[in-house]
Amino acid sequence: MVIGVLSDSHDRLPETRAAVTLLLRHGAKALIHCGDLTGQDVVDCLVGEVPAYFVFGNNDWDRDGLARYAADLGVTCLGTYGVIDLGGRKIGVAHGDVLRPLTELEHTPDLRYLLSGHTHVSDDESDGLLRRVNPGALHRTRQKSVCTIDLAADAVRFHLL
Repeated sequence: MVIGVLSDSHDRLPETRAAVTLLLRHGAKALIHCGDLTGQDVVDCLVGEVPAYFVFGNNDWDRDGLARYAADLGVTCLGTYGVIDLGGRKIGVAHGDVLRPLTELEHTPDLRYLLSGHTHVSDDESDGLLRRVNPGALHRTRQKSVCTIDLAADAVRFHLL
């Protein structure tokens, strides 16, 4: 199973639409947004043919409104952080602006991936069986990027917009 990961849209709709299109074109069967959507219009971009999940970032001010709106559209809001099971793998998701959720997720039994954003810098590093991935950002960065993760092959691929 291939998943598409994006973060830090900051209400940039053309970039978010382009990112989702790119991820789906590369075979994503689920989308995960690592926070800083900032508006309901970005949630609209996640709605489509595959399941979508997101966490709140430090710039997501109307959290209750975003969560309600997402639920009405069938997009799963994980709150400030959460764990999902996809393709037989446990995946932790947090924005990355607060250390505690990352630390808690790191101690989740059988967690294979820890996805986060916030830094606006793409990154992929492994620590034993845990792989930490930051897809980069769609705003306030020279290189707008997202990534796909092939869960069966344990392969991360970054894509520039």
